[in-house]
Amino acid sequence: MLAIKLIAEGLGLGFLLYLVCAIGIRNGAVGMVHLYDKKVQERVVELGLTTAQQIRKRSVLFRSLCLPGYLMYVLICVYRINGTRGFFAGFWQGFVILSIMNLIDRFLIDEYWVGHTKAWIIPGTEDLRPYIAAKDKKKKWIMGTVGMALLAAILSGGMALILK
Repeated sequence: MLAIKLIAEGLGLGFLLYLVCAIGIRNGAVGMVHLYDKKVQERVVELGLTTAQQIRKRSVLFRSLCLPGYLMYVLICVYRINGTRGFFAGFWQGFVILSIMNLIDRFLIDEYWVGHTKAWIIPGTEDLRPYIAAKDKKKKWIMGTVGMALLAAILSGGMALILK
């Protein structure tokens, strides 16, 4: 039963990530250009589609609102909804939820949506495709496994101290 709950919670977090992306590109992919390679960002500025200041602003907004929101979602699921106590139980549940979101990000968002649809294409930057280069995919996979484990450990460690 807990496994099904964790899968559903991971899918929910993946859906939240999808919503953030969909809202971010609602007026065109330039809205999420802060997630693109530096060369794409520079080209978009050269083309006059946005400014470096706007890119920085969106990046800060994403990091300051979305990332903490994702972490709060995990904490609420693991500790409030699932009633978890202790480091290890919190760690593995958080890691499962974050890993499912990571798989959704890698396969459905990065590989399919960004890589195989027109939704993320920014006119004038097509020659810079694929927008997510092989080296970047490798980094994302490493961060998606090691990084999610580290995040889960930090969250569960903090909660283990708070819930003593």
